[in-house]
Amino acid sequence: MKAQPSEEKERRCNATSATEFVLLGLLKHTKVHTIFLAMILLASITAFSGNALLMFLILMDFSLHTPMYFFLRQLAFMDMGPSLIVIPKMSMDFLILGNTISLALCGTQIFLLLMMGGAEGLLLAVMSYDRYVAICNPFQYPILMNRKMCMSLAAAVWVCATANASIHTAYTMHLPYCGSKDIDHFFCEVPALLKLSCSDTSIYETLVFMSSIVLLLIPFSIILASYTCILSTVLRMKSARGQQKALATCSSHLTVVGLYYGATIFMYIRPNTCHSPEQDKMVAVFYTVVTPVLNPVIYSLRNRDVLRALLKLAGKCTVLHQN
Repeated sequence: MKAQPSEEKERRCNATSATEFVLLGLLKHTKVHTIFLAMILLASITAFSGNALLMFLILMDFSLHTPMYFFLRQLAFMDMGPSLIVIPKMSMDFLILGNTISLALCGTQIFLLLMMGGAEGLLLAVMSYDRYVAICNPFQYPILMNRKMCMSLAAAVWVCATANASIHTAYTMHLPYCGSKDIDHFFCEVPALLKLSCSDTSIYETLVFMSSIVLLLIPFSIILASYTCILSTVLRMKSARGQQKALATCSSHLTVVGLYYGATIFMYIRPNTCHSPEQDKMVAVFYTVVTPVLNPVIYSLRNRDVLRALLKLAGKCTVLHQN
């Protein structure tokens, strides 16, 4: 019995399953792009150093051993991910000819970036709940946000993010890839890979779209509800200093929320047909380079407790150097 055209196509796809891809990259070998690469490397080193310093300050300064800074340390760790996952490979591809990436490394990039990105979105919702309890129910705060609760919330964030990343990575890596293996991107990402598959991915693209809406809208709804209650409580405060401190802390968090959700919604709450390589690359630069640099700056320069801990550490280093 003669095989149907669809069966022949599937057999041909299976016979040419990809073992490696070629990353077309972000930059060309020009002087301008070389300078741009240097700027990206500098920003990545700054992001890694800034987030590492923030984690160190929170760990070493006893005054920062509170739920808010426990979650902030988790956020700093998540922001260190892109600097280690994406930038080294991108730099090597620019400096060394042959921008190939194995299927295993491609899957690793997808999994780690989805895990870190998903965890950050969920963590921002947890952080907004923490601020809600601290400002709206200050007397119950030590009970509601005890150490066990903080550890449980952090564990739930990582478990949910890991499960989501595992599902999408497994499906993407098992798709048949035929013909061109050129990924028009500077790292492996689900929308870029779906364009290379020779199978019908329309159902999966719809599921990605729907799951992205759920994973983004539920945490965002929690954030919106939390800050609506916080704003109402702050406006009723009689102490001007209390209002100022509460608004400063919350404005820092809302700035980070805006940066994260702006990039994520633009990247994933769009049909795959609306994606263009140029737009995807620019958005990817924003959330892999720009946001990890800005987050520690926002939380340090606008946070007196962190600045105080930084000055204390600088003072200790000066004394040790003099001795």
